[in-house]
Amino acid sequence: MLAEDVVLRGLWVQGEVSNLSHSTAGHTYFTLKDEECQLRAVAFRNSGVQKAVLNALKNGDQVLAHGRIGIYEVQGSVQLYVDHLQSSGVGILQRRFEELCAKLRAEGLFEEARKRPVPALPRRIGVVTSAQAAAFQDICRVIGERFPAVEVVLAPSLVQGVEAPQQIVAAIEHLSDRGDIDVIVVARGGGSVEDLWAFNDEAVARAIVRASVPVVTGIGHETDFTVADFVADLRAPTPTAAAVAVVPDREVLLSQIESYGGQMSSALGDRLAKARGSVGALHRELVQHSPWRSIVQWRQLLDDLVRALTERAARHVQIKRERLLSRQAELALLHPTAALERGYAIITDSTGAIVRHAARLDIGDQILIRLRDGSVAATVDDVWRSAEARPVE
Repeated sequence: MLAEDVVLRGLWVQGEVSNLSHSTAGHTYFTLKDEECQLRAVAFRNSGVQKAVLNALKNGDQVLAHGRIGIYEVQGSVQLYVDHLQSSGVGILQRRFEELCAKLRAEGLFEEARKRPVPALPRRIGVVTSAQAAAFQDICRVIGERFPAVEVVLAPSLVQGVEAPQQIVAAIEHLSDRGDIDVIVVARGGGSVEDLWAFNDEAVARAIVRASVPVVTGIGHETDFTVADFVADLRAPTPTAAAVAVVPDREVLLSQIESYGGQMSSALGDRLAKARGSVGALHRELVQHSPWRSIVQWRQLLDDLVRALTERAARHVQIKRERLLSRQAELALLHPTAALERGYAIITDSTGAIVRHAARLDIGDQILIRLRDGSVAATVDDVWRSAEARPVE
């Protein structure tokens, strides 16, 4: 009767989740309850309920479940076999998404000031995605076309499913710890909200924040936003756009280099022309105001002055020499020995003093008479003055 009842084959049941458990086979068991009653429920692996929704489910959630009523004969219990599940009022995944966004935003992890710039010319790019995914092939193709000098290092990871968040975190940490990666791209192709749910995982978001290099996300389509996009240093709308964002366009660079080369050549040409003009003007001014002519004239004047000074000095020396010779001649005439040569004598008393006046001598004084060729000792036996009559011998 329960299985065939049309009404019981399509029920909406609202309640609080309790006794939640996941089997190893992928089935999810829980109880829906309110203040008055409870109903057991099961969502089988192939029931149509998105796995991401079931993975996000937790005890205490208020949900709205759709399904059919049936009997579990082993235990003799009535169950709701769920084929659709959503949060009451707001979808479960959306609520989880909003709660995590609010938490991370409160920590400042969404702030633009925290985010790092993507290097302009990376040498090695790390990519976190599935090795078999078309997204990785697109990234390699775009990078090869735009800037083939860059090396791409793949850290393979699942990009959806229960094990995906753990693998994504490990891949990011591996690339971050290498020390030779300049930027990391976390990418996945398009899909449903449930397919992209691994990138709404808190552990993935924190791994992106902890990365030692900038992280660029390219997840899903342009309209898809995940928590990983909000914490990434740069969000690209698609994996292809992420590849474009992390490498420059070789043709654009070559064009810029060529343009810069032309600008440099033109600028250098202008500077050289100005420099040549300045040098020419300075040369003409230097020739016009050259001190060389004055130097030549002053050098000639200096030679004339040196010559005149030399001649004047020679004349002065000659005059001094002649005066010296004249003085020498005068001195020679005045020298006592010169008088001796002319027949005079020099008389000294007993003390050796020269006797210039007869009045100084008395009879009996001893004197010394110096002649040209010798000296004579004598005794004064007579003295007379010039006024007295000289005795006759």
